[in-house]
Amino acid sequence: MKISVDISYYPLKDEFIPPILDFIDRMNKYKTLTVQTNGMSTQVFGNYFDVMNALTKEIHQSFELPHSVFILKIINTDLEKH
Repeated sequence: MKISVDISYYPLKDEFIPPILDFIDRMNKYKTLTVQTNGMSTQVFGNYFDVMNALTKEIHQSFELPHSVFILKIINTDLEKH
């Protein structure tokens, strides 16, 4: 099953941009996923288990930074624009 995930990440600290860029860079290393970013959020597209396994690992790593907030919208279809 293909899914689409819309992610907003809010590191609650003064220097919030580096953790966001680090999260996006880590997600881009998964060759089976498509990652698209814009000024508001990051979208991830791919097979359900590939996406969810990557998100579980990378959100866990981001939670090493105290007071991190993730907001996810998960859709059970592929909304990727080619």
